[in-house]
Amino acid sequence: MRLLRFRYGDRIATGAILEDDTIKVLKGTFFEDPLPTGEEVPLDDVRLLAPVLPSKIVAVGKNYAAHAAEFGMTVPEEPLLFLKPSTAVIGPGDPIPLLPISHRVDYEGELAVVIGSLARSVKAEEAGKVILGHTIGNDVTLRDLQKTDDQWARAKGFDGSCPLGPWIETDLDPHDFDEGRTVQTHLNGDLKQDGSTRDLIFDIPTLVAYITSAMTLLPGDVILTGTPEGVGPMQVDDEVEVSIAGIGTLTNKVAQR
Repeated sequence: MRLLRFRYGDRIATGAILEDDTIKVLKGTFFEDPLPTGEEVPLDDVRLLAPVLPSKIVAVGKNYAAHAAEFGMTVPEEPLLFLKPSTAVIGPGDPIPLLPISHRVDYEGELAVVIGSLARSVKAEEAGKVILGHTIGNDVTLRDLQKTDDQWARAKGFDGSCPLGPWIETDLDPHDFDEGRTVQTHLNGDLKQDGSTRDLIFDIPTLVAYITSAMTLLPGDVILTGTPEGVGPMQVDDEVEVSIAGIGTLTNKVAQR
């Protein structure tokens, strides 16, 4: 099932996409046993929004060996975590802002995990019970500030640094090796990143267990699982598309703020 948030006319609603590309409108949030309202609207008539509004985004650095290598770094022995604030989130089609404090802004396409219930001290083998589904994220990074700042709060937490969408896929198995879950990023139509969740150093159950051993994840919180090799800079008017097999494509353009 694909769950989404959207604007239809002058209201914001949640829904599930049906096979004929109509949306079954839901009452309430995804986390409180939402019920159908009986209304259906065409998918083409709505504006997609970020599928969740998380209290926090927990991101994982250097979780693909090839990405670590492209920066001359070694693979960490434990997951490398950092936080992005709720104000970093934007939705499909929203502009990624270029800020005057930076001269290089990079794309980083990633698989994102959406938490569905309160998660504290979760065992790896129980991780699936607290996951609502998966979506697509772009860990936009001010690369020059990442190199100069001791902490990454500005470089990775600025407004608009976390595009999410286009929806949450609840039936995806990100570690389905037979089918494969490709993670690709195109910049202005050119393929820049082409990875697979098979190459994650720390898989999703491991990440959920590691994160929740230290902090509580709330319904709607997001885990960004890391980016494949091939990250690079964006300029004003560039269009970046992050695609994941089984989910879809998240598209944003770059704009000067």
